[in-house]
Amino acid sequence: MKILMVGDIFGRAGRRTFAELTPKIKAEKNIDVVIVNGENAAHGKGLTVATFNELLSGGADVITTGNHVWSNKEIFELIDREPFLLRPANFPEGTPGNGFCIFPYRAKNIGVINVMGRTFMQPIDCPFICAEKIVAQIKNQCDIILIDFHAEATSEKISLGYFLDGKVTAVVGTHTHVQTADERILPQGTAYITDLGMVGILDSAIGLELESIIEKFITCRQGKYVVPEKGTCIYSGVIVEIDDASNKAKNIERLKIVV
Repeated sequence: MKILMVGDIFGRAGRRTFAELTPKIKAEKNIDVVIVNGENAAHGKGLTVATFNELLSGGADVITTGNHVWSNKEIFELIDREPFLLRPANFPEGTPGNGFCIFPYRAKNIGVINVMGRTFMQPIDCPFICAEKIVAQIKNQCDIILIDFHAEATSEKISLGYFLDGKVTAVVGTHTHVQTADERILPQGTAYITDLGMVGILDSAIGLELESIIEKFITCRQGKYVVPEKGTCIYSGVIVEIDDASNKAKNIERLKIVV
């Protein structure tokens, strides 16, 4: 089995690029399941009903999110009724939506867990303890378990990877929008990468128009963020290849396409 895990989709350009390239990648690489982080899909912040449906039409099977999950109020029309739309599981108890799902594919059950980091981010429950509890809860129901760790700090992401090494099939990071070159199989068999990267405009400040961001850094004044819609785009992610007999990751391939 091959699972494509795609980095943060950013704005209209990201959605368009995802929809254009994903069917081609699925055909060329024999992809079975697609998991994508969609928290920046609606003009850089959050998801709307339309952008959620656009990602599904473009090839997404499971959509994860992160710190911008509540940035668009339309998410509340989706979060409790769409079983394969996730928000970070370590939000406080009682938060709408689900932090994990079990996606059936042929004879396999694929567990997907979405957790968010705490370092340099908003206060939230411990992602390590939360992920460990969910893994214990679902491990007997799943053949494969994949984790999207939406976090800022490289050290926190690496630590979670090793913390769960051998207990899950893959741990991939999202949030920074810059793909890392550290994809590997950890010692106990878990596929890992610190950050998948993004799908969006390449010549940007992690998806936003450069001019306003540069001005902010020079003047320390908050300007209006602009999401560019035209330009060269980047499509970033990984392909995790899983042995059908053992359900263990046997390869992780980094994917970066510039169009």
